[in-house]
Amino acid sequence: MLDSNILDFPEVYSELLAKTAELNFSMPSDVYIGTLLKTLIGSKPDGHFLELGTGMGLSLSWMLEGLAEKATLISVDNDPELISIVGDYVKDERVQLECMDGADWIMEYDGPNFDLIFADAWPGKYSHLDEVISLLKVGGFYVIDDMRAQPNWPDGHQDNVDRLVNDLEDRDDLVLTKLNWSTGLIIASKVASN
Repeated sequence: MLDSNILDFPEVYSELLAKTAELNFSMPSDVYIGTLLKTLIGSKPDGHFLELGTGMGLSLSWMLEGLAEKATLISVDNDPELISIVGDYVKDERVQLECMDGADWIMEYDGPNFDLIFADAWPGKYSHLDEVISLLKVGGFYVIDDMRAQPNWPDGHQDNVDRLVNDLEDRDDLVLTKLNWSTGLIIASKVASN
């Protein structure tokens, strides 16, 4: 098996990737994370999904590929330029793009809980962890990437990662798997209400 043999790239992926290079966006999501998200989202055909950190929409394009007809997806980013760019490529009534600070969005959200949360921004990952886990359904997935040291990490960021991993390992409401694959990821499933 060769995991780099990816045959089913989303239609808009190459355009978003080109735009990422054009803007010198330094934090694009890894393609392998995208394929995993597509698979996990495909497992919940009536699901309600959340992405914290839209970025250039690379992961979002994969998530959309796994999204069933009756499923919904909210993607949140605080950068109006990025949300505008992604909105030019992602035109789907099942997807709601939110331009808002992630922490504010988490604290203000008052809707149904999510079947999967992909936390790819500071809020929901390194801050507001309890609040974001409370938005996850029992049986839902919490997915985070960039758990292995990255070249663009600021000094001291490894301490944040270590603290987050310890916090997740200490929780009674999650079971988790740590994968030293792609950029390093954790997949957790919620097993109890908090």
